[in-house]
Amino acid sequence: MTQTMIGVIGGSGFYQMEGLTVIEEVKVETPFGGPSDVITIGGVGGERIAFIPRHGRGHTILPTEVPSRANIFALKSLGVEQIIAFTVCGSMREEIAPLHIVIPDQIFDHTKKRASTFFGNGLVAHISFADPFCSTMSELLYASAKKVGAKVHKGGCLMCIEGPQYSSKGESNVYRKWGVDIIGMTVMPEAKLAREAEICYSSVALVTDYDVWHETEEPVTTKMVIANLQKNIATAKRILLAALPTITRERSCSCATALRDAIFTQRDCISARLRDDLAPLIGKYSKD
Repeated sequence: MTQTMIGVIGGSGFYQMEGLTVIEEVKVETPFGGPSDVITIGGVGGERIAFIPRHGRGHTILPTEVPSRANIFALKSLGVEQIIAFTVCGSMREEIAPLHIVIPDQIFDHTKKRASTFFGNGLVAHISFADPFCSTMSELLYASAKKVGAKVHKGGCLMCIEGPQYSSKGESNVYRKWGVDIIGMTVMPEAKLAREAEICYSSVALVTDYDVWHETEEPVTTKMVIANLQKNIATAKRILLAALPTITRERSCSCATALRDAIFTQRDCISARLRDDLAPLIGKYSKD
């Protein structure tokens, strides 16, 4: 399947797409194992999308266990060039309240155990990651959130922690001093991998709580997250439906050519096996 599609990664609570006309469910195997779940190919709002729930249907996968390399590689191999990723987060700022939406423009990666590159084992590449989210898509998502009446914040730094535990108060207060705006357990390494795959990647962050720093609010609990998440998911789906028709397939952003000058390894030193395994990523650049 080579038709260009928009990829949608559903976060916590976002396990299926209502209104999606299912064409097929695809089980994809990759050099990095199997994805979180089958990928549902279908149509919604006149657009063709590929949907995958990050944590699997039924939420059976910890943030650290999410097979991000397999997820991104599988979407790339199916023809996805743009990804909208939904993620749940806590707020580190008074003005970003629970049930608000954030379209972040920066990331602080504080994870420790996750494979964050497709490369290695004989192939060296260093992508530019100064601006981790596709600004073109982020602008469209912000406009769509405004259109559906969401309380949305444009920009902000998302800290991604390992989890699965929530922060201590000491950690939460330090993160605030570091300039973090929201905090969650996903998005990384998805964003890095999407850039390596030359896929435009933007996130819609659903705020459910104030983490544990807020003196007059209860510390975050799973019960609290689930209660607010159910309300946020309805808003998230409205944003998605509004955004899909506005996304153009013609890409002029730097995401589309992120690997062009990033591969350091001499072409004649790239093994045939790597060329085959990573063909969806490096095929156009690995020719002698």
